[in-house]
Amino acid sequence: MSGATQLILEMCADAGFALAGVCDCAPSERADELRAWLAAGKQGSMEWLATHADLRADPGRLLDGARSIVMVADLYATRGVDNAEAPEAGRGRVARYARGDDYHTAIKARLHAICDALRERFPGEAFRAFVDTAPVPERELAARAGLGWIGKHTLLIHPRLGSWLLLGGFLTTMDLKPATETVADHCGSCTRCIEACPTDAITPYSVDARRCISYLTIERREAIAAEFHGAIGDWIFGCDICQEVCPHNSPRDPAVLGDAGATVPDRYANRPGSFDLLEVLGWDAEARAAELKGTAMKRATLAMWHRNAAIAAGNDGSIPRDAVERAIAVREDAGG
Repeated sequence: MSGATQLILEMCADAGFALAGVCDCAPSERADELRAWLAAGKQGSMEWLATHADLRADPGRLLDGARSIVMVADLYATRGVDNAEAPEAGRGRVARYARGDDYHTAIKARLHAICDALRERFPGEAFRAFVDTAPVPERELAARAGLGWIGKHTLLIHPRLGSWLLLGGFLTTMDLKPATETVADHCGSCTRCIEACPTDAITPYSVDARRCISYLTIERREAIAAEFHGAIGDWIFGCDICQEVCPHNSPRDPAVLGDAGATVPDRYANRPGSFDLLEVLGWDAEARAAELKGTAMKRATLAMWHRNAAIAAGNDGSIPRDAVERAIAVREDAGG
């Protein structure tokens, strides 16, 4: 490992990232899989995935002269707790990653600070940070950088920390030497994530977004087909089921609890994991903005929150149907 690589990994650790690693800028080894997935229409309405497919297949093109990529991960939940959450009457759940501060801001601010410091130290080099929105195959790059392997549910899994990880990174013209080896796939014959998915969205190492609860509640702007309503259950923003059932997220090894790398920053554990469904149905634009300020949940529009809450309320046996209808009627009368 070069001195520059060691320096950068130490900077990432000092910035609070649970994991960091380095890989080269070689083109994606999964480009053909991506193109087949897109050709089958499994991206749903996420048209940007097809628009930028060529860039996603060769991330080095995002920065002239790019030679290396530094990948980092934040931990937003630990495997040291019982991950299965029982539905709470009258409330709709949100995915764990969205319960804290917006990870785009939380991660990118620290990556920008690292890149700024590196520009001063290495003035002849260039850097470009990314978090989620750039057309790069983040999970593949993270796996190449030794942060874990891509599981059958298509999420990155670290052998010690599990899959509750948020990814980011930066490209650089520096020629960095990888500091870690890649991690072997430890999914084995396990198919728990596939079997647990209520909408049958998962096949080994692939997800049909059109059937995925996270896609349906976060990305799909139109009405959700009735065939999925019951399977959505009480989820109103995202879904954690495939991660909840994963053995690599279980608290099977209490020893990890004492490890500093298993600590979840306060920024990802500072908000409740559910909303009162009738209150959500009554939200107007101002209420939505106040409730979701500073979170990634702003991704879903007000109309989508109303739609999702109505579906979850319909699945909740504790909420009388007339109460749901009254909430909708009041909202519509108010022009919501």
